[in-house]
Amino acid sequence: MSLTVHDVRVARGGREILRGVSLEVAPGEVVGILGPSGAGKSTLFRHLAGTQVGSGTVRLGSTPLEGLPLWRRARAGLGVMPQEPSVLFDLTVRQNLAAFDPDSSGARAERIEARAAEVGLETRLGVRARDLSAGERRRLELLRATTHSPRVLLCDEPFAGVDPKGAQTLAALLRGLAAGGTSILLADHHVEEALAICDRALLLLDGQVAVTAASAAEFRAHPLVQGRYLGTLHASAVG
Repeated sequence: MSLTVHDVRVARGGREILRGVSLEVAPGEVVGILGPSGAGKSTLFRHLAGTQVGSGTVRLGSTPLEGLPLWRRARAGLGVMPQEPSVLFDLTVRQNLAAFDPDSSGARAERIEARAAEVGLETRLGVRARDLSAGERRRLELLRATTHSPRVLLCDEPFAGVDPKGAQTLAALLRGLAAGGTSILLADHHVEEALAICDRALLLLDGQVAVTAASAAEFRAHPLVQGRYLGTLHASAVG
């Protein structure tokens, strides 16, 4: 199922945060929307999820999502892995997964164990979420976001706080979802990790799509990406 976004605009406090953002993610495609802090990435993701009011059109396949709350969008096929922690920290991994699985039959326990094994958490089922590493927590959040097998998945900062090995594991899981036909739109400040799994990348600047590239290599080489994004990241790292 494709995700189609057209002319999305969001204003706050009299200032336009998003200024006519349009993009499309095809079935099984991973598209990165990258840009400096304050470019509007998280605002866009909140709008797509239905938690930020704005204008424009958002469609999953032929289904319009404008005006629908998050739970209705989830039923339509949208999954969301937010930037903010979304696990229930006082519950175990098993309890977190059970909370999002309405089936109370004996099959649920087997299904939870199987899903945990898919992401390497089978030995952590009895561990409270607060005691997981950052990488383990993000894998748990990915499991929760995909409980109902969404056709389109929004991932906001999936690699945040995750060590290199954990990032590789998470990247492989996302690519596996895409190989199964899930459309993925992701934003992340970890540029190399994001570009490594993206089929295409877009640059968001000042609330607008400034660059649309056909590949990660094209994205890196674009003069605007070099001057307004990658160059500033390098300067910040050096400073």
